[in-house]
Amino acid sequence: MNLFLRRMGPARSRSAPPKRLGLLGESWARSFLEERGYKVVATNVRCRLGEIDLVAEEGGELVFVEVKTRKDTSFGYPEEQLSFSKRRRLMRLAQWYLVYRKMGERPLRFDVVSVLMTQRGRIIGFDLIQNAFSF
Repeated sequence: MNLFLRRMGPARSRSAPPKRLGLLGESWARSFLEERGYKVVATNVRCRLGEIDLVAEEGGELVFVEVKTRKDTSFGYPEEQLSFSKRRRLMRLAQWYLVYRKMGERPLRFDVVSVLMTQRGRIIGFDLIQNAFSF
């Protein structure tokens, strides 16, 4: 019985696991945004409400950035995977962040960085959608 279980163990894949792929996408998105003049002030901000991928400043606004990374478009483009409930959660997270950091009222926006990568982590396409949605 043990021999059978060892042979039928998990298959090994040379592709990046989804979590690693997401982290690679976020790291690339950070560099991409910084090259375009964004000043990234926080990454992977977590609280009980969820997670904000990137918080940056650009053009006098505080920018909350959602990074969507995919290895193919069989289920649509990465930015199309940003559901209404996810947008609503990001808005709540932004409100929490402003209160938590004692920032008060200030101009803000929500950007989305869409990243397409090969399974080995090579960028094959990307898009920056500024002001992707609002309150």
